[in-house]
Amino acid sequence: MAAIYVARSVKLGKWASDVGLSKHIYKFGCSDENVKALVARGWAGEDDWQLLKAVAVDNSDEAQLIERVARREKAIDPRYYPRIRDTAGLFKVDPAHVENHMLVARALAGEAERVAIKLKPADFAAYLIDIARR
Repeated sequence: MAAIYVARSVKLGKWASDVGLSKHIYKFGCSDENVKALVARGWAGEDDWQLLKAVAVDNSDEAQLIERVARREKAIDPRYYPRIRDTAGLFKVDPAHVENHMLVARALAGEAERVAIKLKPADFAAYLIDIARR
């Protein structure tokens, strides 16, 4: 069964911040193979990738899922950055989008508390997976 996953690399986030992208860089993808083994191999020349979240899905067309996420978030084009060549599915995620998503989800669930939101990497992963599954 296929799984969609979200992973992140702290080293790649630091590099992306240095080149002007953002530190909120996440790898989104879909695979039929073992996701933990796939993440352990790494992408973009980094070996510190961490799996944030993985969810089993029926639709295993990675290109279609990446396109769906790219409608909402900025996909990083690997042709512009030699360091990340051949790494599709990297996204620069705006923290304001994640926060708004969480606020709307809370309001629709009836939890309209005014609690300050402190975003964690797992929140970014849940956001990316949610917009891919819509």
